[in-house]
Amino acid sequence: MNILFETDRLLLRPLALTDAEDMFIMDKNPSVHKYLWQKPVQEIDEVIKVINYVNEQYQRNNIGRFATILKETGEFIGWTGIKFVDDHTENGNTNFFDYGYRLDERFWNKGYATEATKFWLNYGLNELKVENLNAYTHSQNGASNQVLKKVGFNFMEEYTAEDGIQWNWWQAKK
Repeated sequence: MNILFETDRLLLRPLALTDAEDMFIMDKNPSVHKYLWQKPVQEIDEVIKVINYVNEQYQRNNIGRFATILKETGEFIGWTGIKFVDDHTENGNTNFFDYGYRLDERFWNKGYATEATKFWLNYGLNELKVENLNAYTHSQNGASNQVLKKVGFNFMEEYTAEDGIQWNWWQAKK
């Protein structure tokens, strides 16, 4: 997949194995995983498996999470993007388009999540012609819940996952 998208401050491109070290640094940080099952990675091989999995999603579904790069410095700040969930059930749903993001803690509170989310929401609804773009966030993750609300996702419901964690289900429609 050879695609490059731009926003004012960000470059969005498919994840590559060359992102593994930066992604490992991000994903081993317990703060990054506070609202993500609290399981930071321990070995870089875990990140390599994720990158390979995302690359399989590109081939299977023609979409997936993208490396998110700061234009000004070329730094990997995390990943953002739309994926087609066809490998598990979430809140009783499968075979749906899901928006998500994860940023390195050094890049929090700078508006990058909002900027990327605006781009992907527009891309999903207007370019991919997705009828419903979904997202889910830990119910106590105030920052991520605010980002989704701010850019136009609608809160649909709170639900409890099999592990007992409360999540918020969001949706945006054309």
